[in-house]
Amino acid sequence: MAEPTVWNEPGHECVLCPPLRFRFNVMAGLPGEAGVIARDAGFLLMPDVAPLAEGHVLLVTREHHQCAGAFGLGMWERALSWRDRVARLYREAYGDGELLLFEHGPASAQGGGACIDHAHWHLLPGTHGVRAVVEEQGLPGAPADHATLRAYFRTGRSYLLIEEDGVATVHPGDGVRSQFLRWAVTAGARDGTGARDGTPARDGTPARDETPARDEIWRWQETFGLPGSRRRFLGTLRALRAAMRAEEDAVPEDGHGPDSHQ
Repeated sequence: MAEPTVWNEPGHECVLCPPLRFRFNVMAGLPGEAGVIARDAGFLLMPDVAPLAEGHVLLVTREHHQCAGAFGLGMWERALSWRDRVARLYREAYGDGELLLFEHGPASAQGGGACIDHAHWHLLPGTHGVRAVVEEQGLPGAPADHATLRAYFRTGRSYLLIEEDGVATVHPGDGVRSQFLRWAVTAGARDGTGARDGTPARDGTPARDETPARDEIWRWQETFGLPGSRRRFLGTLRALRAAMRAEEDAVPEDGHGPDSHQ
């Protein structure tokens, strides 16, 4: 079967495509292009504009792919190498390489559910109990791989891709609420299955955030641009850039260190 092609006609409203890619950064007075942590020909790694915790980053495709289910095999493998790179940066920055990976893959262009139908993975340090929250919603998971996500995409079904504790699962995503990750992280924290939002300490213990633990405080619009949100964004930049410098300094004399995405 032929590889899926890049959808290069997202229209003028895609906020992860030029010229709007850094519009929200500008609105919040945050670095835009200068805030990209690392990049290669296919992907950009950058802080979320309304981070749930310090270290919350987005892995965004430079071209307009609808979701990871639309990736060819090469693009999928490259995305996984980025996931591994972020885990190493978390280990250096926060003392623990555990991470949460989440994607809400939309079923169709502008199809709702996923707020942005431009491929992007959310990555956060630590574990947050998101899989448990998803399964409590009656959305059982199956082992996730490239073929499984492509099957969802090709048959027009939305999906939730979750990796926690080193295990990746895919769950039905049709009909789930918008900003599901943010709601699930908040629900996991309330239920004691995950970490309260905040800056992780060096030993991996999450610090308590100043944001009240109220059910309604999970939509990005409600924290975007506020001092705590800006502090987490800038803290992510500092911590992960320092981790990258430390990683580069540790390259052995034979030059066979970690892959560079600069």
